[in-house]
Amino acid sequence: MSRLALGTMSWGVGTPVEDARDQLKIYLAAGGDFVDTAHSYGNGTSEEALGTMLGDLVPREDLVICTKAGISRRTGTRVVDTSRRTLVDQLETSLKRIGTPYVDLWLVHTWSDDTPLEETLSALEWAVTSGRARYVGVSNYSGWQAAHAATLMSQSRIPLVANEIEYSLLNRLPEDELAAAAQALGFGLLPWSPLGRGVLTGKYRHGIPADSRAASRDFNGLAGLSLTEESGQIVDAVAIAAQGMNVSPAEIALAWVRDRPGVVAPIVGARTTAQLRTALSSEDLELPTELVEALNDVSD
Repeated sequence: MSRLALGTMSWGVGTPVEDARDQLKIYLAAGGDFVDTAHSYGNGTSEEALGTMLGDLVPREDLVICTKAGISRRTGTRVVDTSRRTLVDQLETSLKRIGTPYVDLWLVHTWSDDTPLEETLSALEWAVTSGRARYVGVSNYSGWQAAHAATLMSQSRIPLVANEIEYSLLNRLPEDELAAAAQALGFGLLPWSPLGRGVLTGKYRHGIPADSRAASRDFNGLAGLSLTEESGQIVDAVAIAAQGMNVSPAEIALAWVRDRPGVVAPIVGARTTAQLRTALSSEDLELPTELVEALNDVSD
């Protein structure tokens, strides 16, 4: 797959469908082939937008599509349900929205203590054996949760191949145990918010721009969670590194997480085509060992 995945959480909400189409065109032109969406994104608008582009903009077989189930929105409230019934129903809905008989990768969107893990994983097994998903995995699982799920899935000889988690220079919690579990058990890490909810781009160093995600009503609080004194020190280090290499801070941050042990492809959710082009510029960027060590130290 591509070393960077295209995130679509804002499609149909903060990003109009025509702008989303332009994003996919740019991503494909750069050699990208991995698109990440979810049943809950925009209450379905993300998957529906992607569906309008298949066949027209890109042949279905040329795209690796990942979607997720287990979270929904009801009257603005986030509802978590990882029961077999809900997961199956949401996958069927996702396939109809996207207009495809299968997805390449299907993930349980989050862990839930309310459903036995065996029941949750039985939906993943069903998805593969029925041909609705070629591969399956999880999202937002801790190290022990992912290891437990991978062990149980191995009994049915259906591998758990991925765990989509938040991972960036501002959030290195996956390194505590998850990265080691991924390498030992053979599943890949798909970092979401690899730019620290936009903070690592440096755009919040001198305040919150009116057109930024932190100021958005739809995504309020996302960036605010990462605006701290400690994060400011990390952002400053990234900005200095970017200046020294004559690239953008976003490229430095993406290249750093992309090359972490166990990582397959960071997921980039751009609001504009300009942001996406900047992110894609990190594809060929290789960070010197000394710079990586310096970023490790300041963000540890």
